[in-house]
Amino acid sequence: MTLVSERLETPRDTDRSKMRRTARWGRWLLAAVGHRLEKRRSRRTLCELTDDELRDVGLTRAQARAETAKSWFWS
Repeated sequence: MTLVSERLETPRDTDRSKMRRTARWGRWLLAAVGHRLEKRRSRRTLCELTDDELRDVGLTRAQARAETAKSWFWS
């Protein structure tokens, strides 16, 4: 004979589950915004490089300007 125990969710378990989902979503959102801000900082730094430094990286001034002109959030 096999006993199968079913665990019923209590309101407390439901609340914890919702809080975990909210925390997970919040961490994802913070990571996404942080990633976008890092891209923005990198693009600004790219714009401040000298022509010699850009040549070392393999970019032209026009390519650096085009990269800097991109939206900081969507691309």
